[in-house]
Amino acid sequence: MSEKPTVLFVCVHNAGRSQMAAGYLREFAGDRVEVLSAGSEPKDQINPVSIEAMAEEGIDIAGNTPKILTVEAVKESDVVITMGCGDACPVFPGKRYEDWELEDPAGKDLETVRRVRDDIRGRVEALIAEIAPASVA
Repeated sequence: MSEKPTVLFVCVHNAGRSQMAAGYLREFAGDRVEVLSAGSEPKDQINPVSIEAMAEEGIDIAGNTPKILTVEAVKESDVVITMGCGDACPVFPGKRYEDWELEDPAGKDLETVRRVRDDIRGRVEALIAEIAPASVA
């Protein structure tokens, strides 16, 4: 893994789960990690309930835009985390792949999205501890 690992979060619409995960990783790891997110079939905007749930955590994802998954994004990533996009994600040797089984927050109420958000937060914190732990001064 490079000095500064690149993590790519992929879900189908790149409007909820992957955006929340990317928001947490940017917030918690800062400049220790490069963060990308994409979708196999991106929507035209971020899920407003996901935006609201993340705002409760003090993280603003409202300005983000769903992006299409590209082979280049996968190639430049050290860690690729999929969230229900199945076989749409290209696989390259030498990369770390994880599939996070998460409920799709699309069309769900705030309470459900909070549950998904909190699950994502725990997984992101564990990921950071593995790939980019804070240096001990």
